[in-house]
Amino acid sequence: MRTIVLWDIDNTLLYTGGAGSLGMARAFEDLYGVPDAFRSVEFSGRTDTAIFRDCARANGIAEGVLPQEQQRFLDAYVPHLATALSEVEGHLMPGVRGVLDALAARDDVVQGLGTGNFRAGGQLKLEHYRLDSYFPDFVGGFGEDAEARADVIRRGIERLSGAHRNGARIVVIGDTPHDITAALANDAFALAVATGKDSADVLRDAGAQFVLADLSDVARAVALICNTASVPGS
Repeated sequence: MRTIVLWDIDNTLLYTGGAGSLGMARAFEDLYGVPDAFRSVEFSGRTDTAIFRDCARANGIAEGVLPQEQQRFLDAYVPHLATALSEVEGHLMPGVRGVLDALAARDDVVQGLGTGNFRAGGQLKLEHYRLDSYFPDFVGGFGEDAEARADVIRRGIERLSGAHRNGARIVVIGDTPHDITAALANDAFALAVATGKDSADVLRDAGAQFVLADLSDVARAVALICNTASVPGS
């Protein structure tokens, strides 16, 4: 059976040390003169579209101009993100490279992204942490596709599967309840990793079919993703 895997980026594949929020804050201040504008905006598991629009609405930007302002914000954000990535210290999550290597070696697996990041921002993060080679075409669902994460995952599945979703196993890997509910809304297998701020219990309660503390047990993670072995307990 063909397996299509959609990876979340932040706190699933890697931790940027807060580069994303720092870049966003600097971009918003440049454009609108508001310092620390995102201090009351929830980031975890949400799309960059939702994050930007919450902040824009809170700062009086009219609904009718949000699409244009979002593009202006994105154009300002990308260079700030590139700078911020070099200023702060982050890291890969445990086991990530081993799992990516194991999946890349399989002919029956297609890997892509299912992330709330704007596409350009996500690509910068993967390049900085040298994970971009695992996603050479950078295909998936991204933050500018929709405000709702379930719609982002839907677009990612469409792009990765084309006309071949029937019979394919769809796996979404993420660290937040938003990742899980988006996976379930698209009839995908929700594999959660407790590498973000949410505990394993919170992720189970959100409906994850399986929860791992992290991906350090590569063989176990690959077996779960590819459904090649029965792995008791979560």
